[in-house]
Amino acid sequence: MGTRPGLAFALALLACFGCDQASKQVAESLLADTAGVSLAGDVVRFQLAFNPGGFMGLGARLPEALRSFLLVWLVPSALVLLCLHFVRSAHTRRGEWIALGLLAGGGLGNWLDRLLHAGTVTDFVSLGLGQLRTGIFNVADVAVVGGTLLLVLCAKRPVAEPLAE
Repeated sequence: MGTRPGLAFALALLACFGCDQASKQVAESLLADTAGVSLAGDVVRFQLAFNPGGFMGLGARLPEALRSFLLVWLVPSALVLLCLHFVRSAHTRRGEWIALGLLAGGGLGNWLDRLLHAGTVTDFVSLGLGQLRTGIFNVADVAVVGGTLLLVLCAKRPVAEPLAE
């Protein structure tokens, strides 16, 4: 495993978690009493929303007890087990450590939000062109998606070939 890959994991986790928490605080303070802020011809929209569901509102309509079990207990537990799996593997590469740090940092950011805000997550960004828009998301969501994509890319590379540094 080595110190450097573990350091890469810790730095990715802390950077994601810190940026997520700071951006949510700024969004809450600046957007709380507004209808939102639009930039670049409405390509980027900052609008405060409190999401009871998962990524892009997934599961928001589930009964509260089931949603809480899934999003406050099951998903974080699965993330911890995934990280433990890679910790125990002798072949975990730096790219995988960074991917896990992104996943863990984003997951931790949204998990803490749920604990502090009655089961909701603070979302505040959407992107779009014309009528085509994304759902509202946050920095933690971007980290989780980025970490997942990086983990998939790393899985497609042979173990004998180290990820470029």
